[in-house]
Amino acid sequence: MRAEPGAEHVTGSGSASGAAKSRRFPSITRDTARPEGSGRAVPGAVSTPARQWPMLSVLAATAVGLLATALGQARFGCLVIGVALIAASVLRRVLPSVGMLAVRSRFTDMITYGVLGVAITLLALVMEPRPLLEIPFLESAVRFTVR
Repeated sequence: MRAEPGAEHVTGSGSASGAAKSRRFPSITRDTARPEGSGRAVPGAVSTPARQWPMLSVLAATAVGLLATALGQARFGCLVIGVALIAASVLRRVLPSVGMLAVRSRFTDMITYGVLGVAITLLALVMEPRPLLEIPFLESAVRFTVR
């Protein structure tokens, strides 16, 4: 019997075969680990679109925002897109399984979606003409960089 590299065998630990499986990480991996969010948002008996409702809701809101922007309502469209990304961050934090909305680790997804959502929302609020949010140093910073 030949042992795999990185695996240590324990004898006499009460198992039927006399050797217990090592808990140590193997030195050579033969497979990839499933991502954290690879599970389904809803049980398998439900149709595929219903299982992916978190991702589909964020995509639908983003599509509405893009359509509004294309129709000439840039501020409203950008606000919808920003809020959709903030909602994605909240969904990733609150739900245990979000389907394809999970791309990286939970923490990284939350930070990425949240920062992008807040940035897009702030850009929509300071958009000209007649910005809804006045940032005092923004005009002088833009004037200094653009000239």
